[in-house]
Amino acid sequence: MSEPTPAAVGEPRWGLLRQVGLPYFVIAFIARLPFAMMVVGVLTLVVSARGSLSLGGLNSAAVGFGTACFGPLLGAASDRFGQRPVLLGVGIANGIVLAGFAWLVYSPVPDAVMLVGAFLIGATAPQVAPLSRARLVAIIGRRIDRTRHERVFNATMAYESAADETVFVFGPLIVGILASLISPWAPLVGAAALTIVFVTAFALHPTAPPAQTRAHAAAAGPVSELFRPALVVVVVGILGVGFFFGAMLTSLTAFMDDRGISEQAGLLYGVMGIGSATLALGVALFPERFTRAWRWLCFGAVIFVGSLVLPFVPSVGAMAAALAVMGLGIGPTLVTQYSIGAERSPVGRSSTVMAILGSAVIVGQSLSSAVTGEVAQRFGTPAAMVVPIVSAAIVVAAGVGNALLSRGRYAAPFAHTQPSGNVPDSRNSAS
Repeated sequence: MSEPTPAAVGEPRWGLLRQVGLPYFVIAFIARLPFAMMVVGVLTLVVSARGSLSLGGLNSAAVGFGTACFGPLLGAASDRFGQRPVLLGVGIANGIVLAGFAWLVYSPVPDAVMLVGAFLIGATAPQVAPLSRARLVAIIGRRIDRTRHERVFNATMAYESAADETVFVFGPLIVGILASLISPWAPLVGAAALTIVFVTAFALHPTAPPAQTRAHAAAAGPVSELFRPALVVVVVGILGVGFFFGAMLTSLTAFMDDRGISEQAGLLYGVMGIGSATLALGVALFPERFTRAWRWLCFGAVIFVGSLVLPFVPSVGAMAAALAVMGLGIGPTLVTQYSIGAERSPVGRSSTVMAILGSAVIVGQSLSSAVTGEVAQRFGTPAAMVVPIVSAAIVVAAGVGNALLSRGRYAAPFAHTQPSGNVPDSRNSAS
């Protein structure tokens, strides 16, 4: 079944929930969990089975490298050929690779073979979160009354980012629980099962957009528009958030390992998600005069200031408090970045842009996990705790760049008004 067509004149246009149905949000939420579990699951399994934090970090980086190479291509393929065939193919492939990697780590194969397996995990990772955003943005443009576009768009981006933040914080929590209660291989096997079942359900949902017609493909914005400074700065900013996720979790693992409870790192990491998810949902209530440029700067600063105490934290309780403070900044920052990225997407390339942004999170998480693991192993935990500070500084610096670009000629029309062609072109000064 194809995506709904624009409502006829005089036909009432219901809210987004009525358009897609509650089951859609449940399926899309669970389907994105494996993506958030991959890096941490690989890190946990390799460290446990092979006894090397640096090797675990390298495998996490290999996952990110695979995502960096193929994530944007999967988004582009979804734009061109439709989400359904792309998701069905990579969903099954990713489930098989995840389960195979769990076996591979315990086998006597060389480390290089294991790195290839980790790369394939990232290369086949289904881009559920960005494709969900692309679906909902298109439906808003086609099926929601234009007088409500901005409000519904803001609320949708707030929900999507809150969902992302929730899974990226509680994904490691689930990994920690499964690894502690069952075995270090359990998180990857569980992620494989979730991928096959729920990514398939997400692919087959009636909201899946069809392949582009030749006319739509010809009208799509040129690839060069993906490299516009106003869009690149968003990619850098969200990459910084990914850096922070990986650096924070890996340095926290070293912190807990110093106390002999490394397997509980994921549990403590979950503290960061409480305020983060709550404030992410609350972004839709912010007044318009609190512009997106200022939101990015303000909440990015919260992450940065909170991270400054990390090298000096003396206890698990104090670490939990620091994580809670930093969490207050992460959710709203992600909401803002994804909202700006959606608005600045070239015509016909919404899935591509959302996939690039989604890949940036996992790439940043993977690379910083590798770097932080190496720093922790060579120089100790206090040195590793500096890496989250640098990551937070990147988020703030990109926010400054976005604020400067938002004032000039780089501001872009709403991407969510573009797909249907029946909504007037407008500009958002808030971004």
